[in-house]
Amino acid sequence: MCGVVGIYSNEDVFRDLYQGLLAIQHRGQDSAGIITYDGLFHVKKGNGLVQDIFTAENARRLKGTIGVGHTRYPTIGGGRGEDAQPFLVNSPYGIIMAHNGNVINYSELRENIFKRYKRHLNSNNDVEVILNEFAQDLAALDTLRLTPDDIFAAVKQVYQKVKGSYSVIAYIAEQGMVAFRDPYGIKPLVYGERKNGLISSYGIASESVSLNLMNFSDIRDVLPGEAIFIDNKRKLHRKKIADGHHTPCLFEWVYFARPDTYIDGVNVYETRVNLGRMLADDIKKLGLEIDVVVPVPDSARDAAIEIARDLNLSYREALVKNRYIGRTFIMPADDERRTSVRQKLNPIASELKDKNVLIVDDSIVRGNTSKAIIKLVRKCGAKKVYFASYSPPLRHPCVYGIDMQTEDEFVARNVDEVEIANRIGADKVIYQTLDSLKKAVHMGNEQIQEYCAACFDGIYPTGDVTPEILEKIQKERKQNQLKQLKLSL
Repeated sequence: MCGVVGIYSNEDVFRDLYQGLLAIQHRGQDSAGIITYDGLFHVKKGNGLVQDIFTAENARRLKGTIGVGHTRYPTIGGGRGEDAQPFLVNSPYGIIMAHNGNVINYSELRENIFKRYKRHLNSNNDVEVILNEFAQDLAALDTLRLTPDDIFAAVKQVYQKVKGSYSVIAYIAEQGMVAFRDPYGIKPLVYGERKNGLISSYGIASESVSLNLMNFSDIRDVLPGEAIFIDNKRKLHRKKIADGHHTPCLFEWVYFARPDTYIDGVNVYETRVNLGRMLADDIKKLGLEIDVVVPVPDSARDAAIEIARDLNLSYREALVKNRYIGRTFIMPADDERRTSVRQKLNPIASELKDKNVLIVDDSIVRGNTSKAIIKLVRKCGAKKVYFASYSPPLRHPCVYGIDMQTEDEFVARNVDEVEIANRIGADKVIYQTLDSLKKAVHMGNEQIQEYCAACFDGIYPTGDVTPEILEKIQKERKQNQLKQLKLSL
């Protein structure tokens, strides 16, 4: 899961791109990059957080009224600087590109690109295959001025070749800015307009909050299978190119997106409040003796407040977050996650001692974070510790861009809730149902009829994820984990 931002403006865009990336820093902590254009491309990429990578000198150097930015955590590729986005090719025209998602047939495309086009890819990042396929289709055109139809034809070729999930932003030098979303709309992508004189500026981003903070308005979703093209006169063209069942990723509303974001017309905050209300109804039926409800900050707070309100229980912020530690779910290795939990959260013992505590979190993935939190709470003298997840059990690998790619990573894999509670040290574990999760999102936009819930139910909406592909992805994932471990020794 990553975050992308693109701006086509009439004034320097670095400051806006920087602010836009800060707004979606939660989507990736591994690396970040910005490329601007003023007749030349100006590049700055690096590993780490946005605020640590870009300096005042970068602000002076990254000139241009057009630019693309990216913040990343890897599903393909490791933590190398070569894997940071955006990417640049000088031919044809000069193209920069960044994406959010995961290309399932990355290895096959990479091999074909070399064999067919003699193009050498210098990274392990899957956006590089999208970029080179897109570039090759444009290179076949005998023209110096691209039309919207040329752009849309090249995007159509990408749809036919590239499998998986992807929301893409690209800029073609002196031609225009392009954005497109995979035919299933698994990853979010929005665009907006900012009036500044007679000619509008346009912004494109993974989350609406990024555009809000840059004062863009009239924010709309890029539709599944749709491409938009902003030409060199800043005229916007749209076209629905590919048909597909709209199946947005449910985990966006559970964990990844900011609460002030709208995805496909559905507000994240309202969805999490509804999830808390639904989970409270299930908890009520269990007849548990609970003294206090405690959220795992920050994403679980909205649901936890609603659970406490509906159950007429005390709500306490008894786990205090160090906001300078990143999100543990997207830490690159298990040992980093375990260490970071203790650095990230500190309990207020007086709020926990001699009480039956209900801890509320957004999900339970590997179980390491949950186990560490429960251990902290028990050390504070809690009598009983119940653990509630406002999402269903995660049991299946994600091949669409969430860092859950091997079956043995899931604490809930092939076991029931009793065994899960035993593994993480809870007196009881309570999960949201998948039907309730879908209902909570559906309440925000009744036009969405289907969802990507593959990590919960093992059903992959693109229809092309075979057991062989799953096995290959898991093998590559384990090899990458081993490689990262060797590099850290």
